[in-house]
Amino acid sequence: MTSRRFPPPWTVEQVPGGFKVLDASGQALVYVYARETLQEAQHAKALTFDEARRIAANVAKLPDLLSKRNE
Repeated sequence: MTSRRFPPPWTVEQVPGGFKVLDASGQALVYVYARETLQEAQHAKALTFDEARRIAANVAKLPDLLSKRNE
């Protein structure tokens, strides 16, 4: 099995219905879906856009956090 690399920096891009996290080569790594309003999110047991944005931003920080841990 070949090892795959997901080069930093990872970035967050807003897409219809949520956010996606991309590596430096443009490979989509994570999609975080959301609902427009709090009521819609609660009804669907889903995330709001603010919650989804914060989660995607924290996922995008993982390469930096892991590299600092290994120093």
